[in-house]
Amino acid sequence: MDRTILHCDLNCFYASVELLSLPRLKKLPVAVCGDPSSRHGIILAKNELAKSFGVRTAETVWQAKKKCPELVLVPPHHDRYRTYSQKVNAIYLRFTDLVEPFGIDESWLDVTGSLHLFGGDAGALADRIRATVGRELGLTLSVGVSFNKVFAKLGSDYKKPDATTVIGRDNWREIVHPLPVGSLLFVGRAAEEALGQYGIRTIGQLAGADRELLTDRLGKLGGQLHDYANGLDRSPVRPWHQREPVKSVGNGTTFSQNLTTVDQVRAGTALLCDSVAMRLRRQGLCCSGVQVTVKDPQFRVISRQKQLSHGTHLMKELQAAAMELILSAWKPPDPIRLITVTAIHLTEEGETYRQTDLFADPEEERRQQRQEKLEQAMDAIRGRFGKDAIAFGSPGETGGRGDLP
Repeated sequence: MDRTILHCDLNCFYASVELLSLPRLKKLPVAVCGDPSSRHGIILAKNELAKSFGVRTAETVWQAKKKCPELVLVPPHHDRYRTYSQKVNAIYLRFTDLVEPFGIDESWLDVTGSLHLFGGDAGALADRIRATVGRELGLTLSVGVSFNKVFAKLGSDYKKPDATTVIGRDNWREIVHPLPVGSLLFVGRAAEEALGQYGIRTIGQLAGADRELLTDRLGKLGGQLHDYANGLDRSPVRPWHQREPVKSVGNGTTFSQNLTTVDQVRAGTALLCDSVAMRLRRQGLCCSGVQVTVKDPQFRVISRQKQLSHGTHLMKELQAAAMELILSAWKPPDPIRLITVTAIHLTEEGETYRQTDLFADPEEERRQQRQEKLEQAMDAIRGRFGKDAIAFGSPGETGGRGDLP
């Protein structure tokens, strides 16, 4: 028996949420972006009118303004986006408990078991969900309806904004095969270029290619994409209460001024590592690896990672590893524009956190215990007075905690 999967994609989500409180801007081209004066001048989202001028997500503000001089820029409010995302998913949960978020503005719904409760017509149910979200929250969405997750997502992308597209057994080849291969889920730029080297530019060409050859050339991904192109995706929609395990915890910032000294970099990494460590402890996790990404003003990127000797969720240990990685790849006074610190190889707190070592230095053990108590005390203060109530050291050289997203 075929499943009935919906993929719901909120249209221009960030911009649409902003326009709820700025109705006077609804007929103007609008983009959400960071503060250009702080060098966060990247377009995060745009409304349909801005899109019609060719404004694109992730381009710089000056590029967008060149295309659309009348573009209105508004700052982001991420707390609002999270709130509306929760409200939208709460609506989805009225129709099924199999709701799997895919980012903040997209979700899959498996309505196979509940469709009969809502009339039995999947397209009509998708229209009903769109109408409910519009009426209660003032937001629009596009919905794809199909027999698997991959084609449902293709459906939500197929017709925008505020539309329903049904991709069924009777019409999926007609709709799916002519689409560019890059529109298929998990076909990124690198995979698209690799497939293009073999003359594969549409999903239909991918479906007709030799699966063994694709696996040989692209590894496991090649075979997986071939299956997707042939409608063979069997991945389930995860129930709402079963969230995907966290694979990494990271934080990065673009600094208001280039960092050129070791002291500046140390202060910047302190802020980032403090944020990452706090989030690890909050989620009951430890990491046994650290990854650092550094970007210079010319947007050249260096990325390094290392394995730790034990699991940790302490800021000081993350910072020591981060600084070791940075100093192995960077020489002052070469300018640094951005740093990202990511905790990787995560485990539950009790599983790997600091195995007892018979030969360990007792003073080192006491130091670690003091650090653990210190950072837990800081967590308690932040929990009571806010996350900015206390911080390590003095961040003044890097532009302050306000640089952190």
